[in-house]
Amino acid sequence: MQEASTPAPLKTRVYIDGYNFYYGCLKGTPWKWLDLAVLFEKSILPSILYRQNGLICQSACIQPAIRYFTANILEKAAKAGDSVSSQERYHTALRKLYADKIEVIKGYYALNEASAKQIDPNYPDVWPRDCPSVQVWKLEEKQSDVNLALQAYHDALTGAVDQVVLVTNDTDIAPAMDMIRRHTSVIIGLVVPTTDHKRIPNTELAERAHWIRTHISRDELARSQLPRVIPGRRPTIKPMSWYARPDLLTQVLDMAAAVTGSRGEAFKWMEKPNPWLEGQAPVDLVETLEGADRVMAYIRAWMAEQSERGN
Repeated sequence: MQEASTPAPLKTRVYIDGYNFYYGCLKGTPWKWLDLAVLFEKSILPSILYRQNGLICQSACIQPAIRYFTANILEKAAKAGDSVSSQERYHTALRKLYADKIEVIKGYYALNEASAKQIDPNYPDVWPRDCPSVQVWKLEEKQSDVNLALQAYHDALTGAVDQVVLVTNDTDIAPAMDMIRRHTSVIIGLVVPTTDHKRIPNTELAERAHWIRTHISRDELARSQLPRVIPGRRPTIKPMSWYARPDLLTQVLDMAAAVTGSRGEAFKWMEKPNPWLEGQAPVDLVETLEGADRVMAYIRAWMAEQSERGN
């Protein structure tokens, strides 16, 4: 029986601006295969110490616990050849593993020719009106901000939640926060998607939030990774390009597969802690050249030993 002095857990839902989150936390990292549920339910929300009437309020996620707002990458604008397929593979992994817990809500990208004023590096203080115009490609994500704002406001207004947790640093969300504060008693949490504190909380958002988490640590991202293989009739596998050093991983895999008989078996071996590598998993070591050299040296030594025994 719950004590009268203990507040009931807050019905909570997390709303993630996927574009903002990617560029603030994931771009250029090996953590893109991110388990959003683990990150927020196991790390972020339990760390919040929001108080009402002097008592700490706990968060209890309702289903779907997370609404993830994103858009499909356009192949003609993608920087890597596998960007489109890798993103779709990630979305598929989330749906498979968290069909009821995570809802992926998609806007779209618009790519259009546009005219822009060119800055002369020799005269950077010249006003835009006096600068020449050049034709550029303008890539814009559409609907995601609007979808996030509407969903959060709708959930607050209908009483579906006691707390909305907004993962963004985009001021476009500020009007929705105003409406939630004005028309409901729902608590607004703000998580700034950055790992290094370089993106300080936007003032317009910070003023409207009841609590703020100023960053997500690299360690939290590293600990919150999806399994490499999501089972199913057609298993969904983490893209090779999403590892820290795909080049080193490929070298080690090829060497290990010659011993285990297949890449699949080699991956299984690499994911297990190895007592001959000080308890570390080979897959973690191949994130650096030094680590990869250690793993390959171990494989060579093992193969040499087996060859001597065979003789």
